[in-house]
Amino acid sequence: MMQEASTTETPAKLSAKLRVEGVSLEFPGGDGRAIKVLNGIDLAIAPGEFCTIVGPSGCGKSTLLSVIAGLLAPASGRCLLDEKPVQVGNPRIGYMFQSDTLLPWATALDNVRLPLEAVGRKDDGRCLDLLRRVGVGDFAASYPWQLSGGMRKRVQLARLLAQEPDVLLMDEPFGALDAQTKLLMQEELLRLWESTKLTVLFVTHDLSEAISLSDRVLLFSARPGRIKEQYDVPLDRPRQIEEIVSDPHYNELFVRIWRSLREEIRLS
Repeated sequence: MMQEASTTETPAKLSAKLRVEGVSLEFPGGDGRAIKVLNGIDLAIAPGEFCTIVGPSGCGKSTLLSVIAGLLAPASGRCLLDEKPVQVGNPRIGYMFQSDTLLPWATALDNVRLPLEAVGRKDDGRCLDLLRRVGVGDFAASYPWQLSGGMRKRVQLARLLAQEPDVLLMDEPFGALDAQTKLLMQEELLRLWESTKLTVLFVTHDLSEAISLSDRVLLFSARPGRIKEQYDVPLDRPRQIEEIVSDPHYNELFVRIWRSLREEIRLS
């Protein structure tokens, strides 16, 4: 029997790497009235946990990542890393956007060097090793325009790891990829996460991706976003993407999350 969805905080409350407390946010509307985007988000993510957010379009998923990264100031509440307030530009928090953020005039190696150069370091051996780990070691001298979409994502991931973060914020990083490349990138991310045990907060519209990757799935309500439900993912690790979809727990969880998500989509 699968565990019922919960609306309360998990044991991560006892030992959180990343904590969000009472975060709300408003944006100015066109008619002069404020539009509430986030509504009292409380979240605790344990060290090494892989947590994913799903929800309707426009519910504030990506906005929450920007608040956690310090790029947006909340109207109320706070975000803590190891129980200390997050400061903008904290290198211990890595942020991978959906859009391609590689410098087009720089080679793959030069792009991966950037986080080290920003702090006055040089370690080409490490940068080359990271490119090899993500499967593009033979393309270190290539420019982004010479790489496929999937290869550019791999370089972005290597650059993020060069930063040596404790927490990865990932905003639909594979959303623009074709289905086959997306599956390969999911496998790559699982392999890297299992070897590093970084704390990950991942945003996606893809329920299959959310379940396949995560320890826990958070379902956001329609705007203003709040955590409506959360689901523990009862799938053993390490995981193989091609095997997960045939697991009856996967199918049962997919249906349960979709039914609740569908209600929120109709409200959005």
